[in-house]
Amino acid sequence: MTEKRMAVNSLSEKKIPLLVIAGPTASGKTALGIALAKEYGGEVVSADSMQIYKSLDIATAKPTAEETEGIPHHLISIADMDAEFSVADYVRLAKEKIADIHERGKLPILVGGTGLYINSLIDNVNFDNADTVGNDGSVRKRLAEEAERLGGEAMHKRLAEIDPETAEAVPPQNIIRIIRALEVCELTGMKFSDYKRANAGRESDYRLCMIGLNYRDRDLLYDRINKRVSIMAENGIVEECRAVYENERLGTACQAIGYKELIPYFEDREILESCLDKIRLGSRRYAKRQLTWFRRDYRINWIYLDDFNNFDEIIEICKKTVAKSEIM
Repeated sequence: MTEKRMAVNSLSEKKIPLLVIAGPTASGKTALGIALAKEYGGEVVSADSMQIYKSLDIATAKPTAEETEGIPHHLISIADMDAEFSVADYVRLAKEKIADIHERGKLPILVGGTGLYINSLIDNVNFDNADTVGNDGSVRKRLAEEAERLGGEAMHKRLAEIDPETAEAVPPQNIIRIIRALEVCELTGMKFSDYKRANAGRESDYRLCMIGLNYRDRDLLYDRINKRVSIMAENGIVEECRAVYENERLGTACQAIGYKELIPYFEDREILESCLDKIRLGSRRYAKRQLTWFRRDYRINWIYLDDFNNFDEIIEICKKTVAKSEIM
């Protein structure tokens, strides 16, 4: 083995091993994270931009004490609903928690569907002097709605005022890239061009194994989403969200899918089933955005759940993936 290869291996061994389970909403990330934590003696760190808030438990699909099966879950219900909680805040807390789990001889397992949180953490994004607010789902959705209403030229003009360098490289017709650039500007407080330069080539602090969950048949995922919303309704999402609606202390948490769609029902403007259908639609659209984000990451080992007959088979393929990654 060459000296260069030995140096690379030595550096890799010093990194904290981190198992990442990502994917769209309702794909079964929570159950898989718990199963693998039991298999490897791990603890779960949530990567969900809405589960950090208190009170919205059903709407954000937080795992119950029964569902966690005794596996510690971190960074859930840590912020008040009216608190400003940034991506930088998340990265700082997640790094601290992952280091603590590792120091106690456990395997940290990052589980969630907020791509911005996951990538900002594992790619060692530098948020120095950046005032970061919001989350990738709500900001992008709002910008997309504005683009539909105002048009590409108006959004491009806005980008040019904020970040002329990026605007010069992106034509007004490329709405997706314009929205992405504006999203990063808003979330990080940095120009998109500066953001890319600041984080280009930054090495991860972790020895990674990334697993992504998906379905080859998209309708199977959408069916799971639809059923989940029905179960949420049975479990009390309406009552939970009404209590939040009547609380004047609202912040970013009120952007959670499942809350804002019920407001017309609380105000006697729409029937309940119509609002629940909007939650189903919003969740399906969010799943599509999540998949678009994660597909860009070449490090993710995709597991298509409809290729397997049962959960045990899924666990076995995950174990093989972990073994090949050499994080253990």
